[in-house]
Amino acid sequence: MEKYSFLNIVRHGLRGHLHWQPVWRNPRPKTRYDVVIIGGGGQGLATAYYLAKRHGITNVAVLEKGWLGGGNTGRNTTAIRSNYFYPESTNFFEHSLKLYEGLSHELNYNVMLSQRGVLTLAHNPHQMDMLERWSNSILLQGIDAEMLDVGQVRSFMPLLDTRRSARFPIYGGFIQRRGGVARHDAVAWGYARAADALGVDIVQNCEVTGIEVTGRRVLGVRTRDGLLRADKVAIAVAGNSSVVARMAGLSLPIVSGALQAMVSEPVKPALDGLVVSPTVHAYISQSDRGEILIGGRADGYPSYGQRGALPALEDTLSAALNLFPSFSRLKLMRQWAGIVDISPDSSPIVGRTPVTGLYLSTGWGTGGFKAIPAGGDTLAHTIAYDRPHPLIEPFGLDRFTTGRFVNEAAAAGVDH
Repeated sequence: MEKYSFLNIVRHGLRGHLHWQPVWRNPRPKTRYDVVIIGGGGQGLATAYYLAKRHGITNVAVLEKGWLGGGNTGRNTTAIRSNYFYPESTNFFEHSLKLYEGLSHELNYNVMLSQRGVLTLAHNPHQMDMLERWSNSILLQGIDAEMLDVGQVRSFMPLLDTRRSARFPIYGGFIQRRGGVARHDAVAWGYARAADALGVDIVQNCEVTGIEVTGRRVLGVRTRDGLLRADKVAIAVAGNSSVVARMAGLSLPIVSGALQAMVSEPVKPALDGLVVSPTVHAYISQSDRGEILIGGRADGYPSYGQRGALPALEDTLSAALNLFPSFSRLKLMRQWAGIVDISPDSSPIVGRTPVTGLYLSTGWGTGGFKAIPAGGDTLAHTIAYDRPHPLIEPFGLDRFTTGRFVNEAAAAGVDH
């Protein structure tokens, strides 16, 4: 009998891949499309899928300058929740959460949704009062929320430091039990495969170098391979939105900066859900591979870097250890940063622009991953009918001239 040494296992594994079929095509771009979507992350891929699935628009190209999901979709902490404060936000994110709940079935691809709950902590009586108001607002909107006292918090997450002598004593919190996490690359791959099967062209390593506009109407996009004409163009490039929009003569009211995350070495199951502390600027969960996943505040200055600076890293680790002192013995395995695009009211900017045929999906800040299904669904509707979907009407670019803000800085989880 052949011995199963490490080399033999590798050899068998590689041999088994020889006959695997690609999950999606690698087409050469055509010269003309009905819709071109700039950005092959979750938002762009979901928009393409829903254009084809719900509206029958299949002559669509998704252009990605790198690889699919290589931007913010693969550089986040994968939180999914709908516990925002204002109805405009909760209605949108509840729609997204419901789509997530059926997404594996919809795409026939396991996105590994794990609804173990999202717990938000309070560290003094005033914060408990604020969380009571927050949870009541959510309940009045028909969305699940439950207040917890310190004993219930301890029961849900025993490793939290719930001593009254702690540096940041925990008074309680509230939980959305339907909240949770999903596998970020699985979401991107699932949408990519499903969109490709419907006829969408997904073109990787295809950087857009310009947007053709004449008479305030979009004509197409320029790439290193030439001009691609299109009736409609959508920008879904997360933190690089300002750079790409400037190609069409638009100046966007967003600030881009690095938001860091990191994981520890894997350990046995220790956290049942995700915990958020706005006070200490940290949110912590455990991945399906056993790593302790930690996120925190954004860097204190605008940046397009995907590493982040040491001060923010130190602050985030300090915050995590204030909540979970026992984690001090863990080794940090890797660290990264995503480029978040933060609007003045910490709400997204999605929909039409002053340039006819040009659409935006930006300003997601820390909420882009949880918004992928609803962001794609509503932007696809907006593109198909050239009028805002009711769920994103409050988030149009024009609100910054009318003053009709939706200020969700606190409910974004960490006040950036």
